[in-house]
Amino acid sequence: MSATDLAPAFFLAVVVILIVCRAVSRLLGLVGQPPVVGEMLAGVVLGPSVLGALLPGVESGLFPQDLRPVLYVVGQIGLVAFMFHVGWDFRVDRLRGVARPAGLVSAAGVLVPVALGVLLIVAVGDRTGVMAPDVSLAVSALFVGVALAVTAFPMLARIIAERNLAGTRHGSLSLGAGAVDDAVAWILLAGVFSIAGGSAGLVSLAVGGGFGLLVVLAVVARLHGRTVPLAERATPENLLLVLVGVLFLVAWYADEIGLYAVFGAFSLGLVFPRSPQLDRSVQTLEPVGRLFLPLFFTYSGLNTDFTLLGTGPVLLFTAGCVLVAIAGKFGACWLAARVAGEPNRVALRVGALMNARGLMQLIALNLGLAAGIVTQAMFSALVVVAIVTTVMATPLLTWIDRRERPRGERDGRPDPAPVVAAESH
Repeated sequence: MSATDLAPAFFLAVVVILIVCRAVSRLLGLVGQPPVVGEMLAGVVLGPSVLGALLPGVESGLFPQDLRPVLYVVGQIGLVAFMFHVGWDFRVDRLRGVARPAGLVSAAGVLVPVALGVLLIVAVGDRTGVMAPDVSLAVSALFVGVALAVTAFPMLARIIAERNLAGTRHGSLSLGAGAVDDAVAWILLAGVFSIAGGSAGLVSLAVGGGFGLLVVLAVVARLHGRTVPLAERATPENLLLVLVGVLFLVAWYADEIGLYAVFGAFSLGLVFPRSPQLDRSVQTLEPVGRLFLPLFFTYSGLNTDFTLLGTGPVLLFTAGCVLVAIAGKFGACWLAARVAGEPNRVALRVGALMNARGLMQLIALNLGLAAGIVTQAMFSALVVVAIVTTVMATPLLTWIDRRERPRGERDGRPDPAPVVAAESH
C-alpha cells in the first residue's frame, strides 16, 4: 500500500478499534474489570481468533499487513505516554516501611516463575509443537520463564488506584515489588536475546546503559529547583513540546540499550519535577496514552490466533503455562510475604495483584515474536496466560474482601459487634 492508501486505512482502523475497545470495556466493567482488561480482550476480538474466524475478509480489509507496523508505532506512542503517567502518579514515599518485604516478594516473584517456566519447557516443550525449529531449547525455556515472571505493573497500578488501595500496606508492597520485578525482567529479557544472538553484548548494554539512565534520572531529580522556575515562566505550548521531546528522547535511549521504551518512560515519570504548570502539562499528555494504547492491544490481538491451540498437546501446554504462572506468581509471592512476616490478609492480596501479567507480558511476547524466538502457537498460548491471570485479579481481590468481611455483612445483615480490620504491620 502507498502512503496515500495507508492514511485512510489507518483512520478507519482507529475508529473501529476505539469503538470496539469502549464497548468491550463497558461490558466487562459491569463485572468489575478495569478498562485496560477490556482493551486487552478487545484486541483479541479484532484479530484472527474472533473477527478473522467469523469474517476473515473484514479483518484483512480493516487491518492489512502494510498497516500493522503503523498500528505498532502509534501504539508505542500511547504506551510511552501511559507509562510516563503511571510513573508520575507513583509515590515513592509509599514504599517506606515495606522495602524488606517488597524485596523478598520481588525476588520470589521472579525466581520461582523463571524456574518453573524453564522446567515446563525442558519437560514437555519438544512434544508440544510450539517451539521455533531454529531456536535452541535453552533460549525458548528462558524466554518462557522470563515471560511468566513479568508483572503487569501498569495494570497493577490502575487496579490499586481504582480500588483506592494506594494507602494500604498490600497496595504499597505490591507497587514496590512489581516495579522491581519488571526492571529485573527487562534485564533478563535482554539476556535471553543476547544468548539467542550468541553475544553478551545486549545484556552488557542493558546493564551499563541502565546505570547511565539512572545517572541521567538522578541529575533530572537534582535539577528540580532550577527546572520549576523555568517551567513556570514558559508558555503551556512550549512546555508541552519540551515534555514530549524529553519523554521521547528517554524512550529512544531505553529502547537502544535494551530496557525498552516503557521502562524509560516510567522511570522518567518517577523523577519528573512537580509544579502546577508542569502538572498541567503532564495531565494534558495523559489522554494521549488512553487514546492510543488500544492500538497496541489490537496489534497484539492481530498476532494472536486461538485456532492454533486446537490440538491436544498445545492445549495441554497452554493449561500447563497457566497453572505454572499462577503457582509461580500468586503462590510464590503469597509465601514470600508470609515469610517476611506479613499477615495472611496482606499476603493474599499481594499474591493476587502480583499475579496479573497483562500489558507487560504482551510487550515481551511481541518482542519475542519479532526476534523469531516465539512461534505464533507459543505466542497465542502465552496470551492466554496474560488474559487469565489479569482477568482473575479483580474477582480474586473481591473474593478475598468478601471472605474477610464479617458474616453479618456478607449476609446483608448488620453484625452485632463492629470488627476493625487493621492493616498495620
